[in-house]
Amino acid sequence: MIFSVGGALLGLLALSLPVGVVLFLLGFGVDYFYSPFPLIRGLGERVWSSSDSGLLIAIPFFVLLGEFLVRAGIAERTYRALDSWFSWLPGGLIHANIGTATMFSATSGSSVATAATVATVAMPQAERLGYDQRLFAGAIAAGGTLGIMIPPSINLIIYGFLTETSIPRLFLAGLIPGLLLAIGFMVITAILCKLYPSLGGPSRSASWGERFSGLKHLVPLLALFGVVIGSIYAGWATPTESAAIGVAMAALIATANRGLTLKVIMDSLIGTVRTTAMVMFVIVGAYFLNYTLGAAGLGRELTALLDNLGLGPYQTLFVIIALYIVLGFFIETMALMIATIPIVVPVVVGLGFDPIWFGILVIVLVEMALITPPVGLNLYVVQAARAKGRFSDVMIGAFPYVVGMFIMILALILFPQLALFLPGL
Repeated sequence: MIFSVGGALLGLLALSLPVGVVLFLLGFGVDYFYSPFPLIRGLGERVWSSSDSGLLIAIPFFVLLGEFLVRAGIAERTYRALDSWFSWLPGGLIHANIGTATMFSATSGSSVATAATVATVAMPQAERLGYDQRLFAGAIAAGGTLGIMIPPSINLIIYGFLTETSIPRLFLAGLIPGLLLAIGFMVITAILCKLYPSLGGPSRSASWGERFSGLKHLVPLLALFGVVIGSIYAGWATPTESAAIGVAMAALIATANRGLTLKVIMDSLIGTVRTTAMVMFVIVGAYFLNYTLGAAGLGRELTALLDNLGLGPYQTLFVIIALYIVLGFFIETMALMIATIPIVVPVVVGLGFDPIWFGILVIVLVEMALITPPVGLNLYVVQAARAKGRFSDVMIGAFPYVVGMFIMILALILFPQLALFLPGL
């Protein structure tokens, strides 16, 4: 059953069907071919139980928060401010790409939205200043992946919801690895541009006056991050309530920058509805599929298969990591998480690994899937913003940052406290 379900999943996705539809079709197929009971009769209960959690209300709130900031023009001001601070480094403006992505990751919770925001602002600068188009675009795609690691993260909320794991602890666990990834991306950029100066564009430097005057554009985002995350850990608000507070504060920031027009509000609401509907459709479909798979005994089959391999805990973990890397080539990241986590996490926890730690490891693997072809969403987002050139240029430019993610995976395995230190406090 494992291989037939996996083959059917890849085959249906290859037909370019919506991910939610694929998950429902697989659930119906598992019910028809592998279950002695009519599992479809539980469809209504599964749909309701997967969507009636108040925790899920945080998803549209965090999406709306990001929409306000993106559409109100905050990104462009942030980008200019960070450029004045990072322009002296080898690679100059590329570091501003990563820095801006990091800042917006701490507010939007979405990798695709982060990549689209930075790409829209940054790409016109690449050609004007003579930067290497491949590395410049690849850095934006890689920086965008930080949106699902640095809290608040929609993907971490979904992981916590599916595994019944503390979302505040997951947010804390993602903070150090997320910042280390951002620093790692900047180190990779500096090394490449030092070895090959033609990649990094012209040498530039801003005055200290320009740098300090630009800080006023960074303070609102840092304050927003502090209020949203701080209210959770101070015990003043749940993740859902803190998301609502964040939306109100984002609206105030946009208003202060004279960017909150009626059109911005309407476009933000429409964008939020579209994104939330897509996420909820995938969640509901995955819940029904996991219900049918569990009833048909896939979990037992997977456990038996891994036991029969005769591998130790870490060898089994590397098999699971390899599985995620391969599936990440072909499956959209949200669907990859929702379809696999309820099956894989019980196995991983049974091996003695911490579910909080494994959640961060999965997020890094999902980040990698966002910038690896053929289904790397961030690659397509950045290519669309470029509006010219070859798609392969973005793929090549993102490759050094994929190597950086591999290093982070090894670091998390060797030093689990990178993810567990803050939650342990």
